[in-house]
Amino acid sequence: MMSLCRILTTLLLFLIASPLPNSHFFSHAAITSPPTTRHRINYSSLDEDEEDIQIAKKTTPVQQGPLQPCKYDSCSENQEPCASLLEKYGCLCPGVSREDRPPQPPRIMALNPISTGADRGKIEVKWCAPSSVVSEYKVVIEGSEGEPEKFKDISRRGVISSVEVGTRVCVQAVNKAGSSGESEFSCMRFNHHESSDQKLFAGVIVGGVALLLILIIAAVIIWKYKMHKKAKGDSTDGLGNPSYSTQETL
Repeated sequence: MMSLCRILTTLLLFLIASPLPNSHFFSHAAITSPPTTRHRINYSSLDEDEEDIQIAKKTTPVQQGPLQPCKYDSCSENQEPCASLLEKYGCLCPGVSREDRPPQPPRIMALNPISTGADRGKIEVKWCAPSSVVSEYKVVIEGSEGEPEKFKDISRRGVISSVEVGTRVCVQAVNKAGSSGESEFSCMRFNHHESSDQKLFAGVIVGGVALLLILIIAAVIIWKYKMHKKAKGDSTDGLGNPSYSTQETL
């Protein structure tokens, strides 16, 4: 019995004095295992690299040939919008102001009187579009009390009623943000100049009247000449009569 107690006591002392195997295992695992933060650093670095690659793809220009301006004339009427030409052909369009800002003033080109056709006696107004988003155009006549004439956004010409010489005519561009103001190149005074056809017509009339006067004067001269000749012939016949004598008269 005493020997058994000694054996148990010795075994208990041995277990207390010796290091625990679990602690040795844990310490060894802590030393040999890689830190958990190392994987996080690797993942974040991969993400940054991918973002840099995507940014480089976006910022690197695509190698293409030189872009050409679109075949778009701001003074031509009823042409295809430049935005459509850009989508079709990849050409360059002139810059335009934003849609939420009033448009810039258009440029008025001419005020021409119409002398033929159904609009004879009226005035044709021509203009060029501004570098802005435009929904419609309107023509304002100085001294006019009525509503201004309105035209579509694709229009570059309009017909207005006849105006007096010296009247100021302005073209304004309109969009949802407002109307363009008047400027020195969006307004023009109507100064009527006769066309070459009108001058030719006036010359023909003046020439015809002059010819008619000449013919009348010539006819009068010939008539007087004949009357004078007839009167002279009658007097000559009376003096040459042989039966006539002063004695018979006495």
